[in-house]
Amino acid sequence: MDEKKENKRLISSLAVVIVLVALLAVVGFLFLKQPPEIIEGQAEATSVRISGFLPGRVTEFMVNEGDMVHAGDTLVHIHSGLAEARLSQAENMVDAAQALNRKVDSGTRSQIIQAAYQLWQQSKAALEITKKTYDRMENLYSKGVVSEQKRDEAKAAYNAAVAAEKAAESQYSLAKQGAQQEDKQSASAMVGVAEGSVAEVNALLDDQYLIAPCDGQIDIIYPHVGEIVSVGAPIMNLLRTDDKWVTFNVREELLNEITMGKKLKVMIPALDRKEIEVEVYYIRDMGSYATWRATKSTGDWDSRTFQIKARPLETLPDLRPGMTVIYK
Repeated sequence: MDEKKENKRLISSLAVVIVLVALLAVVGFLFLKQPPEIIEGQAEATSVRISGFLPGRVTEFMVNEGDMVHAGDTLVHIHSGLAEARLSQAENMVDAAQALNRKVDSGTRSQIIQAAYQLWQQSKAALEITKKTYDRMENLYSKGVVSEQKRDEAKAAYNAAVAAEKAAESQYSLAKQGAQQEDKQSASAMVGVAEGSVAEVNALLDDQYLIAPCDGQIDIIYPHVGEIVSVGAPIMNLLRTDDKWVTFNVREELLNEITMGKKLKVMIPALDRKEIEVEVYYIRDMGSYATWRATKSTGDWDSRTFQIKARPLETLPDLRPGMTVIYK
């Protein structure tokens, strides 16, 4: 009898324990809250790549990694002996073209003009003599004193003198007029071409000193002093400290909570778990490569991943690109 009572008592106690456990499970299911879902992102900042058109050798850096710079500050000096040689050549071409242009514009030399004038005067004198001779021969021929052949020879000499005088006058006129208009235009164009070459080389040499396009912090310097860099090669990266944002990658189910223009509270562990407010300004599908695939053929679906960007609503000088940002 005592043993049966003891068994009943044990069974009753076990039943009570089972009932209590069941009650606790129901209460926990009904009243305990699910832990908030944590989305981890990171801080970003605009990075400006500093490069130039001038190929050459790095001779000096005016900044170091981590330095704060302002727009217009000189960052690096690149030397190019080839560009300087081309500049000297182009300047010499300008001098030569300008000299030719001055020569064309000044017209024919006075000595040449004087010589052409004297030849014209000589031709005029010869014409006058041959005309007198021809007139005399014509008069004698009419009187029957000279033969027709003599008269014709005098006429031929006179005609030749007329042609020679006209040719000499034409040469004198050309000498006075100077170069043709086409020659002047060509000489002027050559000056323009030469000056354009100088401007082109000077534009390249402008990049021998690269300057900061904006305020920011020097992030990375790629080459070392003495190294040769090519056209467009990156010299350094400049972080714009005034253009920072945070970025998250979230599944599309959360987009009903994160909308354009919405203000979110995020926490930055690296800044003593500081909480700040950010405003969403960018939402974009990351493409099929970031799609979460369904594990079941029925009752489930694929879920795309979206990239969210938000800007802090307060200035945070200590916020650095790469810092973790938490959104709950």
